[in-house]
Amino acid sequence: MNSPVMDTDLFFDEAPAARRMAWRDTLRGLSPGRWFETLKMRLAVGALAGLFAGMAFTAWYMGDVAEAQLIQRAREREHVEALRTAKVISRRIVELQRALQVVGEQLDRTTLQDPLKLAAFFEQRPVLRSMFANVFATGADGRVRMLIDPAGTRTPLTSIADREYFKRAVATRLAVISEPIRGRISNEPVIMLVHPVSDAAGVWGVIGGSLRLASRDLIEDLADTQVADLSTTIVVSDAAGRILAHPQRTRLLDSVAAEPHLAAAVAQWKLDAATHAFESGTWIDAKGLVTMAGDASTGWRVWRTIPRDALIAPLVQARSHALQVAALFAVVMAGALGAFIAWQLRPLARLEHQAAHLLAGDEGLAWPDFDGEIGQLARTLRHLLAERAQVERFNAQVLQKLSSVLSASPVGLAFTRHQRFELVSAECCRLLGRSEEQLVGQLAQVIYASNEDYVNLGPLVGAAFADGQPYVGEWQLLRADGTVFWACLHARPVSVDDPSAGTIWSLYDVSEQVQARRQLEHAADHDPLTGVVNRKGFGRAISQVHARQPDTRPASVLMIDLDHFKPINDTAGHAAGDAMLKAVAQMITSQVRASDTVARLGGDEFAVLLPGCDQRRALQVADKVQGAVADLSLTWEGRALRVGTSIGVAELTSAHDSDAAWLAAADAACYAAKHGGRGRVCAASPVKLVERDRAA
Repeated sequence: MNSPVMDTDLFFDEAPAARRMAWRDTLRGLSPGRWFETLKMRLAVGALAGLFAGMAFTAWYMGDVAEAQLIQRAREREHVEALRTAKVISRRIVELQRALQVVGEQLDRTTLQDPLKLAAFFEQRPVLRSMFANVFATGADGRVRMLIDPAGTRTPLTSIADREYFKRAVATRLAVISEPIRGRISNEPVIMLVHPVSDAAGVWGVIGGSLRLASRDLIEDLADTQVADLSTTIVVSDAAGRILAHPQRTRLLDSVAAEPHLAAAVAQWKLDAATHAFESGTWIDAKGLVTMAGDASTGWRVWRTIPRDALIAPLVQARSHALQVAALFAVVMAGALGAFIAWQLRPLARLEHQAAHLLAGDEGLAWPDFDGEIGQLARTLRHLLAERAQVERFNAQVLQKLSSVLSASPVGLAFTRHQRFELVSAECCRLLGRSEEQLVGQLAQVIYASNEDYVNLGPLVGAAFADGQPYVGEWQLLRADGTVFWACLHARPVSVDDPSAGTIWSLYDVSEQVQARRQLEHAADHDPLTGVVNRKGFGRAISQVHARQPDTRPASVLMIDLDHFKPINDTAGHAAGDAMLKAVAQMITSQVRASDTVARLGGDEFAVLLPGCDQRRALQVADKVQGAVADLSLTWEGRALRVGTSIGVAELTSAHDSDAAWLAAADAACYAAKHGGRGRVCAASPVKLVERDRAA
């Protein structure tokens, strides 16, 4: 069939030269330059521009003044809060010292020397025990006679005679607050409060208590209290500038000058204090507001910081509200202006009404006769509508031919335009479980398993077409009954130069191929016996964590070697050994998180990758794994088979310049545990291996 010829002479009597002249005049009349030359448009645009400029300047000026006032009020409020917090801390320290003094006055020499009497003495004073992380009593020689903590009452074989705070308390006979130190029993950062017990003969004992900084014993919830809408952060430092309380436990005992939000304020305070000694102040910079207040009795300082973004959040909200009101006002003004212009352009509205009827197929109405620009536009519309009708008849014939081709195709074919189905083949309907009526006219989005897939597909198709290539890819599609299948999609544009011309798609079911490929990928990275990750998969996981430092820290690795496994193979056979390996793998997996990676590296060697775990938490996990495996009993031919574990723990640090170095540190720790008597957990550190015994 020959293509229809679009002959414009069928619609107009003017000569071609006259029609070309009318086109040029119309286009010149509709160009932006000529359009803006009209007086009504220049007045409307000028009035709106002046109005918006005045509104913008007023909003800016009011916002600038409001911001300055908001910051000043925040400085005053935060300064008062810092002073209040410092007083609260001072009052708590005085209460603690007073409690130690009262109890010390009730203690006598005989009770201190008798463990039973001393234990009963402290048991009768639960209030004192509740005020400290632990309470202790020593003799004048510094040897601890009794220690009471949540674990119970005991007599540890330790002495604090070498501690500076103990020496000062004995020498001065006064209550002493220690520097922040590592507790010998808890191994945590602590503050020690001690009070000497003396009589006329001299000091014969010391009673004291510890406050664990990491447990918030020092100031309870003050250090991480935050005002909900301002995100206030509170940090407490001692006279030497060491952090005693911080919302992040890892920052304890660091220098307050190294705190990112406080560094500038601390530096300025030190500079100002060199010439004007003071114990409070406020500082503000581009990052935020910092206030400080000190306690003269302890030398401690309370630092409060508010990010600038949080500080001016109410103002930002107010500005946003003002902009919304301004936008609403602009819409109202634009509407009023539009109504006025519409009234002036009523002839154009009549022309639009005529064009709408023609587009709807009603060709019986006569075109209105207008002069000037409206008349030129009317002639242009008549010409365009005539051409459109002829193009649509041509397209209908092409689509009819294409529909015949699609119905005979053994591959699912579809034609889409403006993201909607216009043609679909019978095979395409069969694959999607939908009829042609259910697809044609619908958005192509309805056949995708997820909206996210559909959104991600668009840029990929666009990039392929831009390179002059067809798109090929595998995606999950959705049948009418809700089932999902994998399909290979091929897409090619109808016209490279005209994206609106549409796209031709072919699709076929590749679910079996995708399933087979995934099974191969899973087998490549997993141990066939135990089902956990193999050495190759574990190496890939370790490399990914190491490569993304420091964002991936903290992270730790457990290297696990089974104890007493070889006798199982030798006496019960390799089948029993394989059964034990499976049971151990399941037991290890049950003791860790779903996000952790459990691997069998070969033989009786296992490993676990613990993202987000520092060394302390990793040691806890290692203890759990070791205890679970130790409790595992496998019944085999009437025998109860058991194994133990030697575990090495290594936390990722900047000293590990490669993932191999990290694994080597964990392996060395495991070797130390194995050759230190088995049934142990050893943690690698940059200096030495720290051994933790556990009954094998």
